[in-house]
Amino acid sequence: MSRSQNIRFFSQRKWIYFLVQAALWIFLFSLPFILRPSNQGGPPERGHKPDNWGFMIQYGINCITWVILTYLNTAVLLPRYFGRRRYNTYGILLLGAFLLMFGINWLSFRLLLPQMPFKVIGFIVFYIFPSFFFLACSTAVYFFREKLRSDRLAKERENENLKTELLFLRSQVSPHFLFNVLNNMVSLARKGSDQLEPSLIKLSSLLRYMLYEAAEEKVLLNKELDYLQSYIDLQTQRFRKSLQVDYEVGTIDDGYLLEPMLLIPFVENAFKHGVSGTPDSVIRIRLEAVKGVLQLKVCNKYFTPEQTGEKDKSSGIGLTNVRRRLSLLYPEKHELLIDQKDDWFTVSLTINLH
Repeated sequence: MSRSQNIRFFSQRKWIYFLVQAALWIFLFSLPFILRPSNQGGPPERGHKPDNWGFMIQYGINCITWVILTYLNTAVLLPRYFGRRRYNTYGILLLGAFLLMFGINWLSFRLLLPQMPFKVIGFIVFYIFPSFFFLACSTAVYFFREKLRSDRLAKERENENLKTELLFLRSQVSPHFLFNVLNNMVSLARKGSDQLEPSLIKLSSLLRYMLYEAAEEKVLLNKELDYLQSYIDLQTQRFRKSLQVDYEVGTIDDGYLLEPMLLIPFVENAFKHGVSGTPDSVIRIRLEAVKGVLQLKVCNKYFTPEQTGEKDKSSGIGLTNVRRRLSLLYPEKHELLIDQKDDWFTVSLTINLH
């Protein structure tokens, strides 16, 4: 939605809010005329006593003072004093406003209905009680709006915290991998290998995805798969004959979106712990996305850090952080099974992409 559309939308909302309030005030102030007996109905006509007009004007003034008292309480007194815990000041100002409204009511009564006696009981019934009613309603509306505002702010803070945490988790891709790939390319350059150029292109594609596209909230699943393919190719080139990688991509329906850098930790973990430099190093990766369900299975021979020679024990995201990220992104919409049996380490991930 563009800026002009946003302004138009909020402007329309303000008008709707104003019209609803106006309609509510009209309905409330019309109740005495709606509920009174029919034999007293109808506006005053010619020949009626002028007192009828005096009553009408007096009632109109009362309505105006009720509206002023309501908005004064909601827009000024409650947020500026009660909301800041200045309760004594709030009580004094509210009492002063109420006395002022009482003075206006008494003065208008004397001027408009001079022939009518001012009765305290009638004043209490017809002015004090409605005033308390409108004060109570305005206070309830204020606290209701404050509750909505505080809930919205809490939700925004929670969303910001989640975004920050997700960005932190997403950024923890192993720099050790990049160093190893660069060292491998140095070796290819010294040998004058024909594989140097395609390797540089794959590394460039990988870095572009990490730095730019991974900053998006979601990316197409196919882009994530391209990133995985580049990563696997570069790793396979590093280890050459000492590693067997079976990477199988099954049916992938078009159009699915996925949070970026979500699948790479499982593959990275397999290369980190599944390569020992001996011919029996095997990694099997199977992935498909059909009917809104993504399934990833990664199996690798498990070796200890001493066997793999992996010095960067803290690199990578780690399966604990991956669990956390999945719980934030796909609550109750994913299943992660991790199994270690004999020398094999297996990860099975299922995500409902809808």
